[in-house]
Amino acid sequence: MLVINRIRNAAILSLRNAYIRNCLSNEIRAATNSTRTFSLGLALRQQDVVNVTFVRANGEKIKSSGKVGDSLLDVVVNNNVDLDGFGACEGTLTCSTCHLIFKEADYEKLPEKPGDEELDMLDLAYELTDTSRLGCQITLTKDMDGLEVQVPATINDARAA
Repeated sequence: MLVINRIRNAAILSLRNAYIRNCLSNEIRAATNSTRTFSLGLALRQQDVVNVTFVRANGEKIKSSGKVGDSLLDVVVNNNVDLDGFGACEGTLTCSTCHLIFKEADYEKLPEKPGDEELDMLDLAYELTDTSRLGCQITLTKDMDGLEVQVPATINDARAA
């Protein structure tokens, strides 16, 4: 019985060593490739996702999401959110088509206040409120997860004025 256990243990060690050599060989081959793809774990990707809800004037809610660092305009464009005419100038601050209305509490928590250029464009927006901002100027942070913004019923493309 002792001889059989020694043979079995030797076979197991031999298989383990072969496995280790094979793994090392694969790592060396992978390291010598000119390109290498790295994937992020699902948990990391979920930490970078910010959920946003756009509420149309008729009350319809459109749920979408973006990554930390995206603008609200990016969220609409990247997810093909159906908001007719939204972001016509592609974020160059030459129109007011990405005008959004924030809840008072959310507006106060925004990291940056509107600059002069944004305020000039907002002056041309329809349905302007004290909590209006241009979506192209709002950069998502993790604290904004669950944000809900109102989309005005009509848009005004300031470039046509």
